[in-house]
Amino acid sequence: MQTFTDIGKLIVRTPGTLGGRPHIAGTRVSVQRVAAWYKMGLNAEEIVERMGNLTLSQVYAALTYYHANREEIEAYLTTEKLVFLSAYPEESSNNYSNPI
Repeated sequence: MQTFTDIGKLIVRTPGTLGGRPHIAGTRVSVQRVAAWYKMGLNAEEIVERMGNLTLSQVYAALTYYHANREEIEAYLTTEKLVFLSAYPEESSNNYSNPI
C-alpha cells in the first residue's frame, strides 16, 4: 500500500527546540540552516548529501518555507551572523557566510 506524506507536517516549531525556530520535523535541522546552505550555492540534492539524515522532500519543504517566509528566515540569518561576528571580529574581513 502506498503511503502519503502530509507536507504541512514536515516543518514544525517546537518550544524549547532551536529556540522555537522552524525546523524539519523529527530533527534538529533548522530551516535557516538549509537556507544558509542554499544561499551558499548548494542545491537540494547537495544539502541532502551533506546532511546524510534528511530526505529530498524534507529539504524541499525547508526551502519552500524559506521562500514563503523569507523575511523571517533572513532575520534569523542576520542575527546569527551578527552574533558570530561579535564573538569573532577577525572574521568580518573574510566575507563570512554562515552555513548554520
